[in-house]
Amino acid sequence: MINHNQNNIIQKSIEVLNSGGTILYPTDTVWGIGCDATNPQAIKKIYSIKKRSSEKPLILLMNNIDLLLNYVKTVPKIAHKIINTASKPTTIIYNNPINLPNILIHQNTIAVRIIQDSNLKELLNIFAKPITSTSANISGNKTPDKLENIDNDIKNTVDYIIPESFMRKSAVNKVSKLIKVSDNSHIEIIRN
Repeated sequence: MINHNQNNIIQKSIEVLNSGGTILYPTDTVWGIGCDATNPQAIKKIYSIKKRSSEKPLILLMNNIDLLLNYVKTVPKIAHKIINTASKPTTIIYNNPINLPNILIHQNTIAVRIIQDSNLKELLNIFAKPITSTSANISGNKTPDKLENIDNDIKNTVDYIIPESFMRKSAVNKVSKLIKVSDNSHIEIIRN
């Protein structure tokens, strides 16, 4: 159950996302920079803020498998199992993304993490679209473990900073497990 303050944060975040803006926010892993993953102009802002090549893909965060089905042609059975049983945040790379801007698609794949129990999941439920997630650092620099360690250039460039207290559980402060699944349910562990 979210409280009044958390609801205000969600509403402000959604206003910013809907207007093509960018957010700095605590995810279930590390601090992230995000935007509406269906808005190519907002995605370009993310790359600019990070000083990152658009050849390096971004992760998408979604609230459930139903939403995921709008953005990939097929979700292999093994992916369902991984999503439902993973004990730590797990990002899965899928083949054949659909309904997403080309800037997000790399080698005909997209990386998606389904968020589990958190206020961030509630934000995603209400927003009803995926948001991008990339670590809140200038490309090549160390990934910050807390808000105070995020580069001021990033803080001053994003449109809204979600308070650290927004997460119900503390983030794990390390990147997610990364798995690639193919349509024949083959799994390749890229990052454990």
